[in-house]
Amino acid sequence: MELFTRLFGDLLAFVYHCFDRIVIYGYLSGLSRPEQVVHFFRQVVGVPVVSKEVLSQRTADYQAWVEAFARNHRLAIEWAEKGVRKEDHVVPWQRRMARKRAYGVYYIFKSMGQGPTFRVSVPKYPTKDPHHRILAPQRSRFTHYYFYIRDETLGPMVMRVASFFPFQTTYYLNGHSFIEQELNRARIDFRKTDNAFLAVADVAALQAAADKLSPAIIRKRLDYWTLILGPKFSAKERQQLNLSRFYAIAQIEYCRNFIFKRNFPIHKLFERGCEFGLWRLTADKIAEIFGTRLNRTMHGKLATVIDRIEHGHHVFRAYFKHAFLKQYEKFATFLRNELVSNNLADFHLKKGLVKIHDPRVIRLLEILLHGGSQVGGWTAKQIHHAVLTTFQLSDRTYGLNQLRYDLRKLKAHGLLQRDGSCYAYRLTPKGVHVALLFLFFHKRLCGPLANSRFHHCPDTHHKPASNLEAAYHRADKAIQQIVDLLAA
Repeated sequence: MELFTRLFGDLLAFVYHCFDRIVIYGYLSGLSRPEQVVHFFRQVVGVPVVSKEVLSQRTADYQAWVEAFARNHRLAIEWAEKGVRKEDHVVPWQRRMARKRAYGVYYIFKSMGQGPTFRVSVPKYPTKDPHHRILAPQRSRFTHYYFYIRDETLGPMVMRVASFFPFQTTYYLNGHSFIEQELNRARIDFRKTDNAFLAVADVAALQAAADKLSPAIIRKRLDYWTLILGPKFSAKERQQLNLSRFYAIAQIEYCRNFIFKRNFPIHKLFERGCEFGLWRLTADKIAEIFGTRLNRTMHGKLATVIDRIEHGHHVFRAYFKHAFLKQYEKFATFLRNELVSNNLADFHLKKGLVKIHDPRVIRLLEILLHGGSQVGGWTAKQIHHAVLTTFQLSDRTYGLNQLRYDLRKLKAHGLLQRDGSCYAYRLTPKGVHVALLFLFFHKRLCGPLANSRFHHCPDTHHKPASNLEAAYHRADKAIQQIVDLLAA
């Protein structure tokens, strides 16, 4: 891109890069699994039998609340018509909100769609508990609500809420809308058409606004609208169960935009770029661009195509697994290169790394290690009870959901494994080695030295005067060698 800018810099008005479309899933972390739902209704709500009627009542309550919300705020609520784009239909209401400089919900769509829910069935054979029911996750077709919102920070956005338990939410954002709000707040003149800035008084301010978008800003606004528009829970239910949302990226687009001064070179450049792309972007080249090697076990697409979206509007795409690069021209002076990811695992990205040095992970490793072979028969609740009683912690300090999060992280990094098909855990051989290493350093080295005079990095020219200090120097040297090997 630097070479492109250098070659055609005289023809460019400005260049900026930013996030474009962002799709985020929201899950109720405390109600995503069947056993959590059973615990919620039996222990928290006080319903002895978790039946289909109990789940249906929650759906009916939320649907009644949505109808009342629309009626009280005088909002249009309609079923989506087949063949009509929802975004095009709500444009007049969105412009009306913008003219009034108002923020909030301005339209609600109802639409049938696929989503996760639970199936309730009676056991085939009688059990000791007459109230026992089998809950199994499934995907089915039911009503979803689309709330069209004009947010004061993120700009126009859409929140989709499933009306069936466990009420999964989906959020549709756009980075250009966030930039527009930032520029308006800073009173910087610009010209924006659709999701593209074609002119701006301060290019540096435009790029600074694009760089300002962060996960903390997004989470804050999503939490706010989820509280306002999401399913309702009583104070007792919220107090006894963790009903916070866990967010995961479903789709994300990042684009680099070139705005030309005149329109005559852009179409020729795009045509020539498509010719070179179809000719030179082979499977090996695409794999090299995405930083991987081509092999027979690779799943997904590896291809280049030219799509015609509408008459005279073509898009060049280079596919890699579930992601693709695309290039297209727009508004006669606008050229965009965009990377679209539908699965972050294609780029070997995860939610985060396990913090093995964290005290709560050290405590968990100690319990798992000292449990010996019996750990294979321990469930998450049993491990949680052992951690609380051994280290004299309260359930509020270290909750069961936090433990399950730590177990998933350890399992994802190959330190923990399930005992067959049961939800019981034990350390892998790699996990045993890691646990021993960190526990030995934590207890036998870090512990005694915590209250000693060795609070600094040892002087390499200093000659130790005691066996303890000499051992500390040798350990520090060994740790540094490990760090150097990992860095290499």
